[in-house]
Amino acid sequence: MEKGFPGRRVALVCALAGVLVSACGGTEPEPAGTGGGVVQPELDKLTTTGGIPGVEALLRDGDQVRASTSGVGALADKSPMPGNGRIRAGSITKSFVATVVLQLVAEGEVELDVPVDRYLPGVISGNGNDGAKITTRQLLQHTSGLPNYFAKLASVDPETVRNQGAEPIDLVRMAVQQPPLFAPGTGWTYSNTNYIVLGMLVEKVSGNSLSKELSFRVARPLKLDDTYLPERGDTRLPDPHPVGHVPGKSGTIDFSDFDSTMAWAAGGLVSTTRDVSAFYDALLGGRILPPAQLAQMKTAVPAPSLGVDQAGYGLGLFTAPLPCGGQYWGHEGSIFGFMTMAGVGPDGRQAVVSANMYPVPRAAAAEIMATFSAALCSR
Repeated sequence: MEKGFPGRRVALVCALAGVLVSACGGTEPEPAGTGGGVVQPELDKLTTTGGIPGVEALLRDGDQVRASTSGVGALADKSPMPGNGRIRAGSITKSFVATVVLQLVAEGEVELDVPVDRYLPGVISGNGNDGAKITTRQLLQHTSGLPNYFAKLASVDPETVRNQGAEPIDLVRMAVQQPPLFAPGTGWTYSNTNYIVLGMLVEKVSGNSLSKELSFRVARPLKLDDTYLPERGDTRLPDPHPVGHVPGKSGTIDFSDFDSTMAWAAGGLVSTTRDVSAFYDALLGGRILPPAQLAQMKTAVPAPSLGVDQAGYGLGLFTAPLPCGGQYWGHEGSIFGFMTMAGVGPDGRQAVVSANMYPVPRAAAAEIMATFSAALCSR
């Protein structure tokens, strides 16, 4: 058995997905066509026998960028999977938000190891949840013990929330209706609530919306022209984009357009494979955070509940072994209609693999993770 991904990667996908989707599962769409390029056999397998409409892979190795696609961008008209179309990046948003928080730490505006109540008094309160006992670091690292507000939404019909959206404080209030999962700092559980609170912290400290801070501090300096965080009421996924497919009770539905503020700082980002790759290249290449803050970001705690041997979670970054040796750093992102895996290997190579369907069949989730691994390990 290969170490890292192949043994128990489905548990990782299901654990990290957690933004407005139910269990990893779904109906298989009809097979799609093929193309040519990086990890092409793996992509073609996903779209011909894996139940995925379309998939894109991008590999950045120094100045060389290679990308390829397979399958269709839309099941309805069988149009080819577009290259570098806009996608909903899901929990990859967490790496962006963590970067902004750590920039504020570098500027002396935020301290990692003081209670979050210093910045957001009374926001985390109820049923034993207490912001006076939870630090910013614990939020970033998922060691806060805060319940996942998503638990209240796990079985929701996607159509009922398509245009609903949410205010961050309401998501936190939803979460604290449940008791803490554990005392702060004594365990690890992936909880989207942590990053909703961090988004609120950024807004409180900066005096700007999280959307503006992400733009000013990350997207604009790195020239990520297709990356932004939609605000409430902005439901449209801009063209060009593949359709975000969601298996529904009466067939697969187009869920490209919806109000992603139900995920917000935990998973609402819109981006492209090239922008995501460029972001992780700059982040892990030391070009967007000072060395001290990047070192903090890459200080990981064990994340046993992800079901991957030697897995760890830093401050907005996940790490795990690669089958070809060494560790990768990055994040998985799943949200209605899209699943993306992105990260950087030990030699600095970056890979992004994105599928235009979520939830996906369990076998397909495993294959997407394996394709990402193959891209980082390919020569």
